[in-house]
Amino acid sequence: MSEKKSKTFHDIQCEVDEYIGQFKEGYFQPLSMLARMTEEVGELAREVNHQFGEKPKKKTEEENSIQNELGDLIFIIACFANSLDIDLQEAFDGVMSKYNTRDKDRWTRKENEKER
Repeated sequence: MSEKKSKTFHDIQCEVDEYIGQFKEGYFQPLSMLARMTEEVGELAREVNHQFGEKPKKKTEEENSIQNELGDLIFIIACFANSLDIDLQEAFDGVMSKYNTRDKDRWTRKENEKER
């Protein structure tokens, strides 16, 4: 059994760019990309509601999964970032830096529970 190599944000962005590069249409415009992302978030919400909420699927509805919907979101986020020449690793690192500084004392850390 072979181990599957994890992909970096860079790998994902390159793979998506290679895929989109096959087509004359290229990337959608930013507003269309945002609309597409919103659609995908709605599909994710629907799946979460079916699995954890009070709205079961109809018998006629196609099977889907939260995993598939998260995958769709990763794809569209990579498309959006590529179309605007944004490096997702840099974007993510900046956000984590913000959370690790601004929000470092916002929530109770697990090690603090032992002191009680």
